Amino acid sequence: MIDQRTITVTVNGTSVTRDVETRLHLADFLRRELKLTGTHLGCEHGVCGGRVAWHRLQRTLECGRLLRELDLAKPERRAALLEQARVPDDYSAAARAVGLYPLTRLAFSSGIRRWEAETRAAFDAPRRPDATVLRYAPPGGAATLPRAAVAAILGRASADPLGRPLLSGQELADVAAAYAPTFEVEVRADHDRIGALRWRRGARTPEVDAADTVAYVSAAHTRYRSGSQDRILLQIVYTIWFAERPPLEQADLLAGSLDGLMWRVTLAPDGEPLLYDSIHPCGCYHLFFPTPRAVSRPAPDPREEWAFIPLRLPRVAEGERPRLRIASGTHYIEGVELVRGPDSLVRYALRDYEELRSLQAFDGGTRSAFGPDGLIAGTERAERFLFWPMGIASAGAMRQWGRHATAFVGRRHFDDADLVARRFELDLEARR
Repeated sequence: MIDQRTITVTVNGTSVTRDVETRLHLADFLRRELKLTGTHLGCEHGVCGGRVAWHRLQRTLECGRLLRELDLAKPERRAALLEQARVPDDYSAAARAVGLYPLTRLAFSSGIRRWEAETRAAFDAPRRPDATVLRYAPPGGAATLPRAAVAAILGRASADPLGRPLLSGQELADVAAAYAPTFEVEVRADHDRIGALRWRRGARTPEVDAADTVAYVSAAHTRYRSGSQDRILLQIVYTIWFAERPPLEQADLLAGSLDGLMWRVTLAPDGEPLLYDSIHPCGCYHLFFPTPRAVSRPAPDPREEWAFIPLRLPRVAEGERPRLRIASGTHYIEGVELVRGPDSLVRYALRDYEELRSLQAFDGGTRSAFGPDGLIAGTERAERFLFWPMGIASAGAMRQWGRHATAFVGRRHFDDADLVARRFELDLEARR
């Protein structure tokens, strides 16, 4: 007697009930019973070659592992490889040569020191009592994921070939929500309201939809050598967008379409924040906010932009998060404090940063916010005509992750793997 069962399935939105043999394959059911003849098995008895390809991939990975171990077995060979390694950056040696960088950097260095002094003064000054302030709180208010759970996620995460921890989409979303800051923005006009990027019909530059308050989130990593062991530390980056940086005076070189803020937290293996740092999406205004678990190292060259620290934070307690005080117009950070609990009814949502590479277009397709050169078209600033001797293409323009040169004097990128290790000594095993 043939064993049969009654099943109900939903196919393409339609509920279907049939009596079928228990030995019937689902693909055969779809093809024979429902006449969906386009259904195919991904692999049947190895005929697709998938199993062969998988074994070949495993052999290739094993071969790569053996070659890597041979190359790194001898210290002199490792040193030779490091000496020969060259990572492309966003600085033009030709532009610096033509612009007489060794001489022009002196004037730029003086200007940077003036900006640092102005920034320290802004951090020391209180917010104007008549300022209109809008606080954007993270989704769900206070952190919901306990720090021990974050440490557990980091501890069990598998690693990619570079040793970076691989979190699932849900794990990254939970961790991002746990460390998300509050953005406290002084609002004088619509250009001070954050929102999602949208393409408008015929637009050259995406626009900010202030009705859709979001922060775009991505994972990053930094490498730190602790004793004899290289540690890969997880970082979470939050990016918010403003419609423009308005001109604050006649012929304001820094004004233009779109502005934003990128805020990053570097986490210890136990889930405690070690330090925060921030830039604008142009790569400008790089600020560091270390906790006592991150001790700054001296700059190798006093004229170089190394690690500007306008404020040192205390250790971040469980359930605390930073609240950023952001100026109107310039969107400079002018203060950071640690808070806990809900502090606003206005919430922002967290979105994957990768969405910026595939925004909905009016023709029904998708379109990246960034051009092939990594810049957002239409966000060019007049400052580029003055700052080109520093070697950065289109200084002041908004750009995508991986294209953020953050120093006019010196060479520094926001995504440098050794950015933190070169500038800070970290305590990865601290206990309260």
